[in-house]
Amino acid sequence: MSRLQYFLRRLALSVPVLFFGATLTFIIFRFGPIDPAAAIVGETATESSQAEYLRVRRQLGLEQPVLEHYWQYMVDFFTFDLGQSWVLASGTDVVDLLLIYGPRTMWLAFWAVLIPIFVGIPLGVYAGLHSNTAADYGISLFGIVWRAMPNFWLAIILLAVLSQSDALFGFDWNGFLVETSVTGTPNLANLTSPTGFIAATKQVLPAAAVLGSASMGSELRIARTAVLETVNSNYIETARANGVPRRSLIGKHVFRNSLIPLVPTITNEAFLLIGGSVIVEVVFGINGIGWLFFQAALNGDLPLVTALVFVFIVVVVVMNIIQDLLYVLIDPRVGYEGR
Repeated sequence: MSRLQYFLRRLALSVPVLFFGATLTFIIFRFGPIDPAAAIVGETATESSQAEYLRVRRQLGLEQPVLEHYWQYMVDFFTFDLGQSWVLASGTDVVDLLLIYGPRTMWLAFWAVLIPIFVGIPLGVYAGLHSNTAADYGISLFGIVWRAMPNFWLAIILLAVLSQSDALFGFDWNGFLVETSVTGTPNLANLTSPTGFIAATKQVLPAAAVLGSASMGSELRIARTAVLETVNSNYIETARANGVPRRSLIGKHVFRNSLIPLVPTITNEAFLLIGGSVIVEVVFGINGIGWLFFQAALNGDLPLVTALVFVFIVVVVVMNIIQDLLYVLIDPRVGYEGR
């Protein structure tokens, strides 16, 4: 099997995953413990509310036969017709809400991925190249402690520390570089200007550090282990014996081969970004998709909740496809040996 065939096969396998995820979302929406129409209308028992309740059930498709409703539901989802919000932003299309709230979460996720990659991986590589030294022990301890700290705890502690930064460290975080607050939604309208870029970045850095904390610890430890295994492999010893320069040996052989076990760790950050962004965005007041999902669940906006769940499933599937693509590009063995 060629590398292209391998990738196309993995791409085809993502279709039933999407299908199963959408089906499970439909089952929760249709047969779950909460009546979507009742959650939207409320619990008042007046005659007008009963008429409104029946109207909402018809609009949600709950009066249709199950198979007919399921078919329409799947067609709408796979054509990205995600319906409308009924409580938080009554009558607003979910796609429009995604266009409003999505860029904020993407900006947060961008920095939450970059921080572990450019901090955790270099530290892990350095520790692996200088194993059994004081630096190695210190970096390993840092990775274990950082990995062990829960996101919600770290978010609250960091929020408290930055709020009192003037008293604790002698400088005001809110006025550092540009004027911002510890909590709040980043302004993405002025990213093209240096001041706007710095302000938007500074606004999400604390939340991004929290969101990427678990990934950074994992990437650090896996990078260290991968480097140690690669350095002690036979072909590295052969290259060293043949006089290959250290710089070329590390850059061309050690680092590239060490990236292979890191690929699933980096791409699996999508799971952490989806689950962790809900907590982090609520704590730091970033009105992104995670905050929107939390508010929709809190207010019983089930049409919006189910649509966002489907979006989360799509994100995870796309990240898995990217992971398979990276495997094909990094590891030339992928696709061969009967795979």
